[in-house]
Amino acid sequence: MKSLAVLLLWTLLLVLCWPLAILVLLAWPFLWLLSIPFRIVGVVLEALLALVKALLFLPARLLK
Repeated sequence: MKSLAVLLLWTLLLVLCWPLAILVLLAWPFLWLLSIPFRIVGVVLEALLALVKALLFLPARLLK
Protein backbone atom coordinates (compact mmCIF):
# COMPACT_ATOMS: atom_id res chain seq x y z
CA MET A 1 0.00 0.00 0.00
CA LYS A 2 2.87 2.35 0.80
CA SER A 3 4.53 1.77 -2.55
CA LEU A 4 1.25 2.51 -4.33
CA ALA A 5 0.96 5.83 -2.50
CA VAL A 6 4.55 6.70 -3.40
CA LEU A 7 3.88 5.85 -7.04
CA LEU A 8 0.73 7.97 -7.11
CA LEU A 9 2.51 10.93 -5.48
CA TRP A 10 5.41 10.66 -7.91
CA THR A 11 2.99 10.50 -10.86
CA LEU A 12 1.24 13.61 -9.59
CA LEU A 13 4.59 15.36 -9.27
CA LEU A 14 5.47 14.21 -12.79
CA VAL A 15 2.29 15.79 -14.15
CA LEU A 16 2.69 19.03 -12.21
CA CYS A 17 6.45 19.57 -12.47
CA TRP A 18 8.29 16.99 -14.55
CA PRO A 19 11.86 18.34 -14.04
CA LEU A 20 11.48 18.06 -10.27
CA ALA A 21 10.06 14.54 -10.62
CA ILE A 22 13.04 13.46 -12.73
CA LEU A 23 15.42 15.02 -10.18
CA VAL A 24 13.70 13.11 -7.38
CA LEU A 25 13.94 9.91 -9.39
CA LEU A 26 17.69 10.41 -9.93
CA ALA A 27 18.43 11.55 -6.36
CA TRP A 28 16.51 8.74 -4.61
CA PRO A 29 19.33 6.12 -4.71
CA PHE A 30 21.84 8.61 -3.29
CA LEU A 31 19.49 9.59 -0.48
CA TRP A 32 18.94 5.91 0.29
CA LEU A 33 22.71 5.37 0.49
CA LEU A 34 23.08 8.35 2.81
CA SER A 35 20.41 6.95 5.13
CA ILE A 36 22.20 3.61 5.67
CA PRO A 37 24.50 4.83 8.51
CA PHE A 38 21.51 6.28 10.35
CA ARG A 39 19.67 2.97 10.04
CA ILE A 40 22.69 1.13 11.45
CA VAL A 41 22.87 3.53 14.39
CA GLY A 42 19.14 3.02 14.98
CA VAL A 43 19.51 -0.77 15.05
CA VAL A 44 22.47 -0.56 17.44
CA LEU A 45 20.65 1.80 19.79
CA GLU A 46 17.55 -0.39 19.76
CA ALA A 47 19.65 -3.44 20.65
CA LEU A 48 21.43 -1.52 23.41
CA LEU A 49 18.14 -0.41 24.94
CA ALA A 50 16.82 -3.98 24.77
CA LEU A 51 19.93 -5.16 26.61
CA VAL A 52 19.51 -2.53 29.33
CA LYS A 53 15.84 -3.46 29.70
CA ALA A 54 16.73 -7.15 29.99
CA LEU A 55 19.32 -6.39 32.65
CA LEU A 56 16.90 -4.25 34.63
CA PHE A 57 14.16 -6.87 34.58
CA LEU A 58 16.50 -9.79 35.31
CA PRO A 59 15.95 -9.73 39.12
CA ALA A 60 12.20 -9.74 38.64
CA ARG A 61 12.46 -12.74 36.31
CA LEU A 62 14.68 -14.61 38.74
CA LEU A 63 12.30 -13.99 41.67
CA LYS A 64 9.24 -14.95 39.66
